[in-house]
Amino acid sequence: MSVSVEPTSAQTPAGDSGQTSEGAHAGGGANAEGEALRPHAEHAFAAELAALAAQDDRPRPVRWRMSPWAVATYLLGGTLPDGTVITPKYVGPRRIVEVAVTTLATDRALLLLGVPGTAKTWVSEHLAAAVSGDSTLLVQGTAGTPEEAIRYGWNYAQLLAHGPSRDALVPSPVMRAMAEGMTARVEELTRVPADVQDSLITILSEKTLPIPELGQEVQAVRGFNLIATANDRDRGVNELSSALRRRFNTVVLPLPETAEAEVDIVSRRVDQIGRSLDLPAVPEGIEEIRRVVTVFRELRDGITADGRTKLKSPSGTLSTAEAISVVTNGLALAAHFGDGVLRAGDVAAGILGAVVRDPAADRVIWQEYLEAVVREREGWKDFYRACREVSA
Repeated sequence: MSVSVEPTSAQTPAGDSGQTSEGAHAGGGANAEGEALRPHAEHAFAAELAALAAQDDRPRPVRWRMSPWAVATYLLGGTLPDGTVITPKYVGPRRIVEVAVTTLATDRALLLLGVPGTAKTWVSEHLAAAVSGDSTLLVQGTAGTPEEAIRYGWNYAQLLAHGPSRDALVPSPVMRAMAEGMTARVEELTRVPADVQDSLITILSEKTLPIPELGQEVQAVRGFNLIATANDRDRGVNELSSALRRRFNTVVLPLPETAEAEVDIVSRRVDQIGRSLDLPAVPEGIEEIRRVVTVFRELRDGITADGRTKLKSPSGTLSTAEAISVVTNGLALAAHFGDGVLRAGDVAAGILGAVVRDPAADRVIWQEYLEAVVREREGWKDFYRACREVSA
């Protein structure tokens, strides 16, 4: 016997208005889009999604909000026939996005793999927003993630009062996505305990979630798929079983190929974050962004940009995401304690915190880099002095 999962008033997916039920029910709409610190993708880029859907005349898979071509355009950016500009959400090889989107149009789940800071979560959120119009069907993987987070749980008051029943069952985001033909997301899958990971095998292979307590099952309807993200750099990672890995089509998200590409990514994201925090415009601090990116890339690669000097790499990943964090914090310092222009002194402390994770080994590596590279680099004297000051 199969059972449908009817969304409750607190679970109804977002409609064409672009407002989720959470926004509609929390505080009587007090949590308006403009007040959200970090709006969901389907809200922050609602105008672009609407414009794409309106002009999209290509075939759409069942229950998709737009065609695979439009989804790829939403992520990679472009200009529509009516002149609407779609901003890039991901800067990288086009083929990677095309393969990811095509995977979601099949019955295979998508695994976004890469080192920390390669925009795996960002890409998964925007894929779900473009495909299903709702990126909130999310399971956050941690070492303590229980099986109920992926399958279902129980309302124990109902369970004790009336025994196992449909009313007592609490569907997980994955179960809801199966029943409603939407896209579910599982973040940091390799942090989830191995036995909990394997609860996905039946869901992904049979497209069915059994409910033994009720003698029923939830069958996935057309449109359902799952996006998972994972990295293998962090400690405490649980490797995926071969059985589970076979259920995914794996797409590896690389680090930016060039310094200019990484500067572009950092600038775009900092600009988006800065607007929500009323921080100064990014263009005035583009040179400092380029410095941060250069430092991170050289220490990450273990060699200077000109290829002349080999370097020791610190223990941290020094990812693009960390560069975004350093620059955003620097903009805040410039806005609240400076003249509003991003300068070397505003980013120095953030760089020190990102590089020196191991107080003993990393500090030595950082000091060597400052003296051997930064000190001798033309036009970087102010940066060297600022870094020396915070490193003292």
